[in-house]
Amino acid sequence: MTTTAPAAPAARRDRTHYLYIAVIIAVALGIAVGLIWPDFGVELKPLGTGFVNLIKMMISPIIFCTIVLGIGSVRKAAKVGAVGGIALGYFLVMSLVALAIGLVVGNVLHPGEGLHLTNAIKDVGHAQVSPDALPPVDFVLSIIPTTFVSAFTEGQVLQTLLVALLAGFALQAMGSAGVPVLRGVEHIQRLVFRILAMVMWAAPIGAFGAIAAVVGSAGLDALKSLAVLMLGFYVTCVLFVFVVLGALLRLVAGLNIFTLCKYLGREFLLILSTSSSESALPRLIAKMEHLGVGKPVVGITVPTGYSFNLDGTMIYMTMASLYIADALGTPMSVGEQIPLLLFLLIASKGAAGVSGAGLATLAGGLQSHKPALVDGVGLIVGIDRFMSEARALTNFAGNAVATVLIGTWTKEIDNERVQQVLTGRLPFDETTLLDEGRTTVPAEAPEQGGDKELAKA
Repeated sequence: MTTTAPAAPAARRDRTHYLYIAVIIAVALGIAVGLIWPDFGVELKPLGTGFVNLIKMMISPIIFCTIVLGIGSVRKAAKVGAVGGIALGYFLVMSLVALAIGLVVGNVLHPGEGLHLTNAIKDVGHAQVSPDALPPVDFVLSIIPTTFVSAFTEGQVLQTLLVALLAGFALQAMGSAGVPVLRGVEHIQRLVFRILAMVMWAAPIGAFGAIAAVVGSAGLDALKSLAVLMLGFYVTCVLFVFVVLGALLRLVAGLNIFTLCKYLGREFLLILSTSSSESALPRLIAKMEHLGVGKPVVGITVPTGYSFNLDGTMIYMTMASLYIADALGTPMSVGEQIPLLLFLLIASKGAAGVSGAGLATLAGGLQSHKPALVDGVGLIVGIDRFMSEARALTNFAGNAVATVLIGTWTKEIDNERVQQVLTGRLPFDETTLLDEGRTTVPAEAPEQGGDKELAKA
């Protein structure tokens, strides 16, 4: 039996290894098709959209199962509240840091100087103002779902989060009577992750269609005039992840940011090929739990971070705003920049669930705070998809680091397991996306010691 146990996981890992090689090949083919046959490449966009929609289909049930299992199995509700409070405080501070970094880089580069707008570009900019970006009060009210079930059917992450929190606390209050329900949720979680593993085999097709469409629509000529903005943005994001987040991770958790990024390499590749950080959300939850971070921390930090911890989006909106102001020949003073960026910081939370949230939030925020700048949004529409990749990668890295940091601060992380996972001694199961050997629901009732086991799991 000792020989067959390691053999099965090895075979599964090999198959998924070939899957991600196929994704890389598909991205290269997509770029070639987009350059050689641009019109045909644009028509392939539904392939990428369809794959991202398949992933989004799985997000609500995965978040619900993760949070219910994480909270329902921990006796002390105060622990969950502490995790949420620390997470929101951290998200706010890091958003301000990201805005400040983008502000400095944008004022140094001045990438928009010397450009001229046409009326056509102005019209495109106004078309980007999205009615879906809600004001703060309406955004808070929108978190409450119409019915208990509509949170799942409408695909709203924060609504699912609310329902899952209520269900988790209710099961927590039920004590031993809630154990059978927790077991049922655990079985549903296994089913959902297995479906997700099946969906992932469509990743090469989705990556091919998404990349072919964006290259076919933008082309190389559209990128040349905006190369300074793109390069500056990419460099800023890299510095933020590997310098700012890397220093925090080293100081707080004693971990190397490069090692963590290597562990999440397949997720970064998936985001790069789909330009959507949501495509990797379910896998981030699974991998953070496998890493050794407590389920309550993962269940609360990751879904909340996807709406409130948007470091890449903060940097993007800062640099894009300064770029547009320079392009219009009306550069903003620092006194004008800070109020606008603080407004965008709040506005970004109201557009967290909007598709293409970065561009929609930027246009909506400018329309509300400084309408004259909306004319310039059309300048960056052509390269927004390329910049969205850096946004998504930075947002994802920020949420991964946040989960480890908050787990460390709340002492809900198994440091020994972290070392085993990051050194490759405890590989991640790519077939089930779960640790079958680690039970979530105890065999005994919570009064008989199950809570302590669950807190560690």
